[in-house]
Amino acid sequence: MNENMMFAKEDEQAALNITTDDMVDSQKYLIFMADHLKLGVIAEDVVEILNNQIITYLPMVPDFIRGIINMRGQMVPILDVRARLGLPPQEADCLVVVLNLEDVQLGILVDAVDQMLDIPKANIHPLPTNSTQMLVSGMCSLPDGSGTMMVLDCEQLMPDD
Repeated sequence: MNENMMFAKEDEQAALNITTDDMVDSQKYLIFMADHLKLGVIAEDVVEILNNQIITYLPMVPDFIRGIINMRGQMVPILDVRARLGLPPQEADCLVVVLNLEDVQLGILVDAVDQMLDIPKANIHPLPTNSTQMLVSGMCSLPDGSGTMMVLDCEQLMPDD
């Protein structure tokens, strides 16, 4: 798609003979690894990716809360995504992906960041209706053929209780 078409207004699109069906409705995802799983979060929710952070332990919190970090004067809770998904623990603290979820920042501890991809929304399939998995809202095959990405439902990461 050329730049004129991409930034054309609706009436200009009609003049250029472009229909909205020709434009693909897509979403950009940051894809990261946890164990051997590829998980994706909406890129707009990502604040930054941090390496080698000192995580301060907090007593009397669920096992999947690793602690907090000080990010430029702001205390950010760190959630171990492997523990939250019931996966075996990682020995070393790897990367922290800081997310902004409804004006609340949350860091998730991941093994590695894989890539950032623009994925058509039509390619993301919902989980089967009988699935009890609450942390994943959908899945798709990656366009580059590197595997399947599960869309992490960030709103479900922290329990309400």
